Amino acid sequence: MALVPFRDPRTGGSRSVFDREGGLLGNVSLLELLDNTRKRIVRALLAVAIGALVAFMFINQIMSFLLAPARQALPAGNRLIYTQPGEAFGLYIQVALIMGVVFSLPFLMYQIWRVISPIVGSSVKRFAVPFVLMSTVGFVVGAAFNHYIVFKYMMTFFASFNTPDLVFMPKLEDVFDLYTKMLLGMGAVFQMPTVVFFLAKMGLVTARFLWRSFRYAVLIIFVVAAVITPTGDMVTQSIFAAPMIGLYLLSIVIAWVFGRKRPERALDADE
Repeated sequence: MALVPFRDPRTGGSRSVFDREGGLLGNVSLLELLDNTRKRIVRALLAVAIGALVAFMFINQIMSFLLAPARQALPAGNRLIYTQPGEAFGLYIQVALIMGVVFSLPFLMYQIWRVISPIVGSSVKRFAVPFVLMSTVGFVVGAAFNHYIVFKYMMTFFASFNTPDLVFMPKLEDVFDLYTKMLLGMGAVFQMPTVVFFLAKMGLVTARFLWRSFRYAVLIIFVVAAVITPTGDMVTQSIFAAPMIGLYLLSIVIAWVFGRKRPERALDADE
């Protein structure tokens, strides 16, 4: 099965294309791609294991930090509880694994990039450092936003139903399950600038398109915020929607700064 070269009109050089019979992808054979993926997965798992071991050495401090918003929201005298013998220990292991992922996140994002880099053009490979940096920063900022604002506000809302007849004593596992879901959600939402950066560099989206779609984006954002918020009032919904709108506006700026510059004739034609 032969590699099919062709001349790139933009660079003048030759590069390979995907063989229609499925044997080659870019300049890498399918078997080489699978072997590379296997190596990256093994390295990623080792990094997570090392990070988890480090996290378990400081598990009490980590648990105290993670559960601080929930403890602050509880009525005076109330505490988190666990009802199964191995529930707390199992949760400690789970937290250690999650923190192992967080500690090794830059390395994991680099491994992901090394998996996809063989199947993208050479002109895109120079964005390895921006990809690792932006995706890591986006996740960390999203996690911080969840910890200090979103999760804390949600726990305060749930604790507001505590009355002389109703005692709010949440289970440890349930609280952390909610925390994890919100953490992953906010971490994913804060990847929006990273995604737009690469889409703009590839010419798939433009700042003009994003700006023209702003009203529809705001509508979609508020619909999503209404689904994930614990209440239906506009104040709570706005707290969830505000960072999404801010990230969308930031994405417009990113697309304008880093996007491909279109020829003037093409811009005139759009008008």
